[in-house]
Amino acid sequence: MRLDPWVMATIAAMAAVTYLNRAGGYWLFRTFNPPQIVRDVLAYVPGGLFVSYVMPKLVAGGPQEWAGAAVTAAVMAWSGNLALAILGGAGAAWVVWAGFTLS
Repeated sequence: MRLDPWVMATIAAMAAVTYLNRAGGYWLFRTFNPPQIVRDVLAYVPGGLFVSYVMPKLVAGGPQEWAGAAVTAAVMAWSGNLALAILGGAGAAWVVWAGFTLS
């Protein structure tokens, strides 16, 4: 397999744009101090983005997705440990998947 220069250039360009977006945000917030309401609103953005990524797949999914989501939420509420919640949800989804494929 050979490395295509256009593929490598595209990957480098995407990495540069991603870095500049993140660095630009840090620079912007160092340049001026936003009002408290803006900081409060921005604090909810990561959660909103996560929900917007997960919910379409969950709504369109079946028992495997619902079991994984339910166990993830339960383990997170019980332990407060994100890594443990992800492992539990993935394990539950796998158990449901394995149960359907063995039947």
